[in-house]
Amino acid sequence: MAPFEQHLFICTNQRAADHPRGSCAPDGDDALQKAFKKALAERGLNRRIRANKSGCLDQCEHGPTVVVYPDGVWYGGVTAADIDEIVDRHLVHREPVTRLQLAPACVNTATCPHKPRS
Repeated sequence: MAPFEQHLFICTNQRAADHPRGSCAPDGDDALQKAFKKALAERGLNRRIRANKSGCLDQCEHGPTVVVYPDGVWYGGVTAADIDEIVDRHLVHREPVTRLQLAPACVNTATCPHKPRS
């Protein structure tokens, strides 16, 4: 089998509902990752693109978070309603979904307007 062309890492980290940073998978059912896998399979893309469960991506305030590699595109606030758009626009047509993209200033930074101050 040829190597995967792209990987989606879907955060499935759980925290308590009252945690100040939030949680990407408060229900713990991995529903978002399973829905991405289903969407890829329906389009015959599951042998080229892999939808992986991920632990914490440290973007909790923007969750649920999804990152696409090797593109390095980070998405936040992703819901099941966004899956078809991400798959069709980004993964098929190579056009990131800008309305869901995280601002570069918020990715892998200690501070961001969305993060609570300690």
